[in-house]
Amino acid sequence: MKVVHTIEELRDQLRGQLRVSFVPTMGNLHEGHLALMKTARHHGDPVVASIFVNRLQFGPNEDFDRYPRTLASDIAKLEADRNVYALFAPDEREMYPEPQSYRVQPPSELGDILEGEFRPGFFQGVCTVVLKLLSCVQPKVAVFGKKDYQQLMVVRAMCRQFQLPIEIIPQETVRAADGLALSSRNMYLTPDDRAEAPQLYAALQSVKTRLHEGERDADALGRFATDHLNARGWKVDYVAVRRQRDLKAPTADDMHGGEPLVVLSAAKLGATRLIDNLEL
Repeated sequence: MKVVHTIEELRDQLRGQLRVSFVPTMGNLHEGHLALMKTARHHGDPVVASIFVNRLQFGPNEDFDRYPRTLASDIAKLEADRNVYALFAPDEREMYPEPQSYRVQPPSELGDILEGEFRPGFFQGVCTVVLKLLSCVQPKVAVFGKKDYQQLMVVRAMCRQFQLPIEIIPQETVRAADGLALSSRNMYLTPDDRAEAPQLYAALQSVKTRLHEGERDADALGRFATDHLNARGWKVDYVAVRRQRDLKAPTADDMHGGEPLVVLSAAKLGATRLIDNLEL
């Protein structure tokens, strides 16, 4: 595997390649990331991964400074996995050699709801760095995980509106045996919190069960899961049933007519904020 740190080196490695498959990450890789690499391998060749902790998507009181940076072990994992041809691992000076005054602002109806409401500016930071990475790599396809469901939709819509010749491939969420969605931030969990953490996915499953049992009030479904988690000591930002196609709140007709839905959640357990979702 080639490890490159500059855009010039990256483009030298990829010159003439027309079927590049790309997986952008912030590092601290786990099995969920490796699943992305495997999917990328099925959809293109060569596979390029990136590792870059993007300051633009962190709020002033978030965990940018303490976000785990584990480049040496990440390289070892990718080399052992053997699905990645080149790893692009730039530093901030390479990605932002001057202040990033040009930003990509997603539309408010998608970018300012759910995660965008609780993390103002997050999706602007995501869109800006993803567009920049796509410009550097120029892939044919890029793979994004469904765990970050809203992010997947935002990136897909951005590529569509900018007419980028890139197919966005979704990857199903990879979970631990007890149901917890794999995430780099899981390492923040204390042992007691780790034992409790699967309750977030269990709450989403309970929403699905109640929907199948005939509950058709989307707000009531969200309140049920929220109350359950808050009673267990979580601090819930949201549990929301939305339409899969646009993340808008479903109408009564949607709830009764078979519209594909998804329930999305974000909640803090101790000092750790977790997100998850479940397609219904």
